Amino acid sequence: MQVDRRSALVAALGAGLAIGARAGATSIDPVETIDLWPQGALGMPTTPPVEAVDERSSDPGLSDRSIRGISRPRLVVFRPAVPNGSAVLVMPGGGYARVVIDKEGYELARWLTARGYTVFVLFYRLPGDGWRAGPDVALSDAQRSVRLIRARARDYGIQPERVAAVGFSAGGHVCGDLATRFAARTYAAVDAADRLSARPAAAAPIYAVQSMTPSLAHPGSRSLLLGSNPTRALERAHSTAANVSTGTPPCFLLHAEDDAVVDVGNTLEFRAACKAAGVPVETHLFAQGGHGFGLRLAQGRPVAVWPELFHAWARAQGLG
Repeated sequence: MQVDRRSALVAALGAGLAIGARAGATSIDPVETIDLWPQGALGMPTTPPVEAVDERSSDPGLSDRSIRGISRPRLVVFRPAVPNGSAVLVMPGGGYARVVIDKEGYELARWLTARGYTVFVLFYRLPGDGWRAGPDVALSDAQRSVRLIRARARDYGIQPERVAAVGFSAGGHVCGDLATRFAARTYAAVDAADRLSARPAAAAPIYAVQSMTPSLAHPGSRSLLLGSNPTRALERAHSTAANVSTGTPPCFLLHAEDDAVVDVGNTLEFRAACKAAGVPVETHLFAQGGHGFGLRLAQGRPVAVWPELFHAWARAQGLG
């Protein structure tokens, strides 16, 4: 049944995504930004990181920016013309060395906004920059984001209980961490928003870094998150499958089996943990797709159907 649904959608999506990715890349960037921390980011390193944006594309019509040295964690807001009452927190990837802006952030945000979602792209702090929270620093930003979105739900025409999370690659680890450790006390409350729940209504880790054990981990993400020689206890504490519980929200998982960067075993391990805990989980595996395809690099292949699969699943969860 899944194969039939995918096949029916691929033909319709191919041309649309090809146009949408290029058009989205040349759109005016959003101007609405929410700073996560009213008095500045907590636990600043002795030498504060310096933000820098790198353009990785040689095509002047198709931007592929990434940002490193994030010192001002923030949400960039995409408002739909007609809100459907649901919000999506998007956490781009970047191997915990950077945050990818266009390919795994703004392009998906524009796609979702066109379907009524209010989207918040998170520029989260990077653990290798020396923040006091260490491996919990990105999770702190994700928790704070969900709470702020809920606190300001009326301003955006959304229902506070309808906040979903999507993450790619290392951002998928942030997403999985949020889905499993939403209640962890990773920072001291700073205002009334921190009394709200950080549990997303649904979570979608996409070709996600999940495990920190050497056999499955993405080496670069593991090193930046945990250091060069972490203990087994530390590896387990930050392997998302080990933290799945009955409180974990419904999850949508997506991975290409030919991913040479993040082993598909990360997704399979997380899925098994969800099944064991009785957490609703929908899983889509594609034979081809590689890593980091987002929307633009999925074009012309069966994996191009994934945004519509996610959208259909989100509606089934009461979102959209």
